[in-house]
Amino acid sequence: MIDDILLDVEDRMDKAIAALRSDLTGIRTGRANPALLDRIRVEAYQSVLPLNQVATIAVPEPRLITIRPFDVSTIGAIERALQKSDLGLTPNNDGKIIRLAVPPLTDERRRDLVRMVNRRVEEARVAIRNIRREALRNLNDLEKNGEISEDDLYKSRDDLQELTDDYNKRAEELGEQKQAEIMEF
Repeated sequence: MIDDILLDVEDRMDKAIAALRSDLTGIRTGRANPALLDRIRVEAYQSVLPLNQVATIAVPEPRLITIRPFDVSTIGAIERALQKSDLGLTPNNDGKIIRLAVPPLTDERRRDLVRMVNRRVEEARVAIRNIRREALRNLNDLEKNGEISEDDLYKSRDDLQELTDDYNKRAEELGEQKQAEIMEF
């Protein structure tokens, strides 16, 4: 029973870290990265599709992303989706390919992005703490109902705290890596 709770906690904390990792890949650094466009949704073919399902995305140069639509008729919709996004990049359209020049970040923009990274890391840490709180509640209920002993409760609490500390450390490391990427010129 305790093992089931701890396995569930570990699985949910893994998902919280995966969500953080996914969030952080969408934050732009000074380099061109196709992951910047993962969240872009394009209105095409009477539905809303991810950009990578309507176009090929490539990075031919360190500061340039090219987008080649599978169907040239969707180029306008792709361009509109890019302009509506919060990337702050201006698409250049030559009729067949869209080019996104990724300018170097200003110091002020770097600081803003670092604050955004810190906010996302803190959100992940809050999610991890919420998972821990729920697991503690479940463990206390088991002990109250007489399903586990008091010794088992304290041992499982220690195990739960170790898991929580480990996942908080992972979140911090991901944040530090992203901050280093943002601050490098």
